[in-house]
Amino acid sequence: MLSTDANIFDETSNVRERMKWYGSVFEELHIIVCARTGKNPRPRQAKMGGQKTKISENVFVYSTLNESRFLCLWEAYRIAKRIIQTINYKPSTTNYVVITAQDPFEVGLVGYALKNRFGVPLQLQIHTDFLSPYFWRESFKNKIRVLLARFLIPRADGIRVVSERIKKQLQTKNYKLKTDPVVLPIFVNIEKIRATTITTDLHKKYPQFDFIILMASRLTREKNITMAFSALSSLIRANRRIGLIIVGEGPEKEKLKLLTNRYSLDTNVIFEPAVDFETLVSYYKTADLFLLTSNYEGYGRTIVEALAAQCPVAMTDAGIAGEIVENGKSGIVIPVKNTQALQEAIEMLIKHLSMRSMLAQEGMRRALALVQNDKTKYVNCYRDALHSLL
Repeated sequence: MLSTDANIFDETSNVRERMKWYGSVFEELHIIVCARTGKNPRPRQAKMGGQKTKISENVFVYSTLNESRFLCLWEAYRIAKRIIQTINYKPSTTNYVVITAQDPFEVGLVGYALKNRFGVPLQLQIHTDFLSPYFWRESFKNKIRVLLARFLIPRADGIRVVSERIKKQLQTKNYKLKTDPVVLPIFVNIEKIRATTITTDLHKKYPQFDFIILMASRLTREKNITMAFSALSSLIRANRRIGLIIVGEGPEKEKLKLLTNRYSLDTNVIFEPAVDFETLVSYYKTADLFLLTSNYEGYGRTIVEALAAQCPVAMTDAGIAGEIVENGKSGIVIPVKNTQALQEAIEMLIKHLSMRSMLAQEGMRRALALVQNDKTKYVNCYRDALHSLL
């Protein structure tokens, strides 16, 4: 497995626990983490100088931390090559080895190089909606990544996507896939969310607000949080007791803090750092609305978490919108970058408690029906998607 998630090195992370689950259905699982230091420092647990770490009986993690992105990728290739040679892999034997790459971009290119060198089947995972026009427009780097994905995807032996949206777009764009994409969402421990008791009530923590909107994400450009500011600045003219709680960290945080002054939201917007799972679930359960304003999303894990916590959601038409969150039934879906529609949606939900209750009930029902509500079934689906490549 070629990954970019250094949280695997954190002994307390859900990601690390999930890797152990995956290991339970394979003889061996080797995870190479293509991460770097420098501008985006990783957790202290991750700084292991390329060492091999055993996180369970048959799951091994390797770090490639380096200041240079290129050197990270090169080191990932070298580590994977050494593993494959140690296994003494030959395509014609029953010595089954499969490579899965977490993205169809730089990490996918490493997987493709290994596939060409050793003849090992390659699965590409797509967690980001790179087919969205907003992804293309965001940066020059994204344009290069889209072109790279166009090259790699038709050459992969299997594709795993996290939403029906991405699957349909791949099929519509006629990428000449070798097999149909397998839809397997991000795992969300729905039963754990439902069983978690409330430890922090947002309304008690912030009694100055009558209606609390919660946002929780990495604070990056594509999340388009300024759209929420724009809608809120109009709403508070009629109701000053609306609060927006933003939980998370990211490169846009300081810029967003400055923007609250421009939108006259200094007392209505509160930034909180990333919190632990139990606290975040408490926030979901005591907020009046969970909001996502992204320009594009591959999936929308926090949306599913909010639904499982029986919190009504409003989101832009991205990720699982139209798939799990159906407008007017299990949530509110608004067009991307449509501030007026967002303002009207929030205003309606403030006025109609019965509407919020209905959306929360149906949203929770749909969350409970998801495949990730059954850990064993989910892990078996993960295994089967890889086994089918042999």
